[in-house]
Amino acid sequence: MLVSRRTTLSLRALALLYLLLMLLLPLGVVFGRTFEHGFSTAWGWMTTPAAISAFWLTVLVALIAVPLNTIFGVACALVLVRGRARGRAILDSLIDLPFVVSPVIVGLALILVYGQTGWFGKWFTDHGVRIIYATPGIVLATIFVSLPFVVREVAPVLIEVGDEQEQAAATLGASPWQTFWRVTLPSIRWGVAYGVVLTTARALGEIGAVLVVSSNVAGQTLTLPLLVYQRSDQIGSGAITSAYAAATELAVMSLVVLLGMTLLGRTRDRA
Repeated sequence: MLVSRRTTLSLRALALLYLLLMLLLPLGVVFGRTFEHGFSTAWGWMTTPAAISAFWLTVLVALIAVPLNTIFGVACALVLVRGRARGRAILDSLIDLPFVVSPVIVGLALILVYGQTGWFGKWFTDHGVRIIYATPGIVLATIFVSLPFVVREVAPVLIEVGDEQEQAAATLGASPWQTFWRVTLPSIRWGVAYGVVLTTARALGEIGAVLVVSSNVAGQTLTLPLLVYQRSDQIGSGAITSAYAAATELAVMSLVVLLGMTLLGRTRDRA
């Protein structure tokens, strides 16, 4: 079925209009409201102790959650695609749990498990480890909600490349570890890279589950998304500007991640 040039151009215009209304226009409003009182005012709100602490806590949580989910995601994809053990269908379904369960419910579940009166919370508390309403709880919540992305990016790549090269390496005497590093990992590197980018974006922007398990104390358990949420509820002439300033920080971080994904795509096309 041939599609006329006019129809193609109309569809493109409709898609661009949709992106303009749903993405570019709101983003432009955020940047505009941030700097409407001048750069120095916005910069002052971005460099408050609470904002700086929230920025570095957000980065710290991502630096912990992303590598852990990358390792788990690659291992899990190998089990699903290359494994022969029973229960793979159950594991495959459980991986998508963060997609179908509300982040707020995830946070409540973590409280039931790791809270002071939870299943394991008392044991951790007795040993001087605080999980809920502390950084470990935020990390756990972020790991859970961003868990599926690496798996879902790597598994299709493993299916596409097949296992012929891995079998050939094993026939030539390579150990499973050597086969993974020299054959499997290079063949799935783009899937891993895309999964890492998506996981990073999800980790940076998570608020639902983190809001439940965080004490929302500035300088301790306040991430950038929570700072935006907290400032938006404040009353005062500078409250809105401060909220938009924090949102701009988060938007810039997200744009950097998007730029990284775009560059990866171009590099992959040239490879």
